[in-house]
Amino acid sequence: MRTCGVMTSRPRKSAGKLCCLSSGAGICADPTEPDRKPATRLLLPLSFVILLLSLSAAIMNVTLAVKQYVSKMIESSGPGMKVLLMDRETTSIVSMVYTQSEILQKEVYLFERIDSQNRDSMKHLKAICFLRPTKENVQHLIQELRRPKYSVYFIYFSNVISKSEIKALAEADEQEVVAEVQEFYGDFIAVNPHLFSLNLLGVARGRSWEPSLLARCTQGLTSVLLALKKCPMIRYQLSSDMSKRLAESVKQIITKEYELFDFRKTEVPPLLLILDRSDDAITPLLNQWTYQAMVHELLGLNNNRIDLSRVPGISKDLREVVLSAENDEFYANNLYLNFGEIGTNIKNLMEDFQKKRPKGQQKLESIGDMKAFVDNYPQFKKMSGTVSKHVTVVGELSRLVSERQLMEVSEVEQELACQNDHSSAQQSVRRLLQNPRLSELDAVRLVMLYALRYERHSSSILPSLMDELSRRGVSERHRRMVQAVVEYGGKRVRGSDLITPTDAVAITKQFFKGLKGVENVYTQHQPLLHDTLDQLIKGRLKDSQFPYLGPSSLRDRPQDIIVFLIGGATYEEALIVYNLNRSTPGVRIVLGGSTVHNTKSFLEEVMSVTSQGGDQLQGSGRHGNRR
Repeated sequence: MRTCGVMTSRPRKSAGKLCCLSSGAGICADPTEPDRKPATRLLLPLSFVILLLSLSAAIMNVTLAVKQYVSKMIESSGPGMKVLLMDRETTSIVSMVYTQSEILQKEVYLFERIDSQNRDSMKHLKAICFLRPTKENVQHLIQELRRPKYSVYFIYFSNVISKSEIKALAEADEQEVVAEVQEFYGDFIAVNPHLFSLNLLGVARGRSWEPSLLARCTQGLTSVLLALKKCPMIRYQLSSDMSKRLAESVKQIITKEYELFDFRKTEVPPLLLILDRSDDAITPLLNQWTYQAMVHELLGLNNNRIDLSRVPGISKDLREVVLSAENDEFYANNLYLNFGEIGTNIKNLMEDFQKKRPKGQQKLESIGDMKAFVDNYPQFKKMSGTVSKHVTVVGELSRLVSERQLMEVSEVEQELACQNDHSSAQQSVRRLLQNPRLSELDAVRLVMLYALRYERHSSSILPSLMDELSRRGVSERHRRMVQAVVEYGGKRVRGSDLITPTDAVAITKQFFKGLKGVENVYTQHQPLLHDTLDQLIKGRLKDSQFPYLGPSSLRDRPQDIIVFLIGGATYEEALIVYNLNRSTPGVRIVLGGSTVHNTKSFLEEVMSVTSQGGDQLQGSGRHGNRR
């Protein structure tokens, strides 16, 4: 049998016992028994040990939490060449926080899927297994241990695994190749430090949970709480039965696994707030103008990857690019800046490089000039592939903004979302629907926003606008989506006052001077989440609309807040959280969602929830892997 050290910060179950399973036999080391030393100090001949890891310090940074877990896995296996065995979901989890080259530096030379049938036997490698604790993965692991391809196995599950499954794995380990089994709670996608996703699209049928997706959301959310070392009080949106169900499900896990959640008490308990996307169907329908949000809306971010293969004249090495704030300094610095500022920043970077060249300086007045510069100077491309990538991305965004006339479209969207002038709104929408260059998606989006904004207006022209969509040749599928959006997030469904009449001045365009071809529209819209969090932080969020689960309630202003949006969050809402974290000392907020939406994925979500469902939008799939 293999000798391995037992170390635990918190034994699971049965009053201080650390349960250790060798091949088919259970051994329990109880530190309270007089004839045994504490489990943390013993070296026992064991094939299996469950170790429960909690991070050394409570943090509110989901990226750092997952990164620390991955680092700990690799370090625990010791020196030597390693293979990282993952499943489909944990591959995404790891790739969001580490690049392949970064992991290579830690002696991990091979990356494999546990469900791959064509793996070679490599007994000189140690195997680090990072897997979700699903029945399928346990079966794959059992098969692996019966015929091990590697010398030793360090097994890490991303969430709680049952004793019966541990026993099944122990019985399969006849060759005693398993060094340890641990639970590392990285069961979510860390998108930004304050934003996480579960990559789930279509979590509901009607107004009820799909049972398997309720379980997955519960696992993901409890994993976030464990990774951040939070045992929170829970509030939920009363108008949403799904919010209450998820709140109860999370509370049930906290109660069942109470020893895992036995963190050091803070003066003000952390708070988990569970909301429903249907309360704000406007935010995911709007065009965006900050870099990360705009890229996702127009190009689609899928686990930090962008597919540029359809861009006219794209070079082979730029057909797919990665945008990650963890290893791309330019992206990290420009993530939340508006489109015009990004273009200016790229221009400044390239001009700085040109100054180092003694010969003829080339003027950079437009995106086209920049692309030509990059193509003509291989030395620059080699020195700064990152800038080359961003020139390409910004160039494609600029082309789409011009081709689809998105500045004019966005101005009318903002008017519909923020203003209270029906006469002006209907004229603006009619005018744009007459424009032959308006894309089908943008035409439908404008009518959806009108339908949500003026749903019960006495002079509503919605039937006339629907007729106009038909005359434009808009597909029946897209036309059905207008009614589906109202059914999903209309006044009858909403628990909050999403649309407040205002006498605001008509929206104005703001052009950022200095770079031709990259302009931006001033966006007035604030997501409903901004008001909800503002009220929460000020202690004014109504218990009648957002009750606590259980008898307790917070007396003081919350300090650590985790918000989860059933049905998906957006990058516009992530920007709200980012700004609140910067502007509100003493308050730390993390936002999560079942997915992170752009308009296409949101409409697919809507169609799956409503009776109009059954169709998928081009460019979106069942699993919401579009970060």
